[in-house]
Amino acid sequence: MATGAREMRDLEGRTAVITGAASGIGLEACRIAAREGMHVVMADVQADALVRAAAEIRPLLRPGAEMMSIRLDVSQADEVDAMGAATIERFGAPHFVFNNAGVAVGGLIWEHTAHDWAWALGVNVMGVAHGVRVFVPPMLAAAHADPGWEGHIVNTASMAGLVNPPNMGAYNVSKHAVVSLSETLYQDLALVTDQISASVLCPFFVPTGITASHRNRPAELAAGQVTASQAAAQAMIGKAVEAGKVSAAEVSALVFDALREKRFYIYSHPKALASVRTRLEDVMQARNPSDPFAGKPEIGAALRAALRQTR
Repeated sequence: MATGAREMRDLEGRTAVITGAASGIGLEACRIAAREGMHVVMADVQADALVRAAAEIRPLLRPGAEMMSIRLDVSQADEVDAMGAATIERFGAPHFVFNNAGVAVGGLIWEHTAHDWAWALGVNVMGVAHGVRVFVPPMLAAAHADPGWEGHIVNTASMAGLVNPPNMGAYNVSKHAVVSLSETLYQDLALVTDQISASVLCPFFVPTGITASHRNRPAELAAGQVTASQAAAQAMIGKAVEAGKVSAAEVSALVFDALREKRFYIYSHPKALASVRTRLEDVMQARNPSDPFAGKPEIGAALRAALRQTR
């Protein structure tokens, strides 16, 4: 916690902006925000899902609270600019910005196409960067005008932003970037204000719609022919995500706990930090990266066998 940072306890009457709001963690965050009495700005790239989600959230709003839903591709700067302008015109500077939209790309790192990289980095990294770029200046202005004003930004990364599991190259790179962006944001904010802070969410395997994110992939960034490694990655990630024991609702509750306490790192699966420790020890001791499958060698053996059969 930054020196002098205050806890943001009372959320009623404040404004939340949530991307990736039509499903998974984003939708659960909208539910909590509505029940807390916040104004809610819901943004998502999938228009039909957003309509359904907005219809669900609207009855949860407390009297006097309002909501706005915006179809948004977070990778597009002009669309985020427009969403920010609409939010500020209606509600003023938001108190809580949850840059949560994300997509999944797997496979051997040299098999990612230019389109794969553009899509993954565009949504996962630039989507967060645009959210920070658009909303931090008006939040700072609001804090400057009112010593009692408080704000918080949460960016969704992943445990893949703290470790480097194989066969997930573009996704790993994008989520490491979000962790770095978020840590820098936290430090930069602490230089100029005690009224606004930041957190990074690093979920592990949580049942959400991210494994089907390809359904919203723009035509101009269409995927090429699926390789064996990409098919294996999708199958393994899909199985792990759907078998996740921690729900999206539980993760969203952790986000709001961290928001209230101004706690930076948010983990859905603290036990997974053992792998982070191993990686950091590799770095500190200048040793080669440890076997990511040391705890479950049968998974590594199956993946190696599947991929080597195709080469």
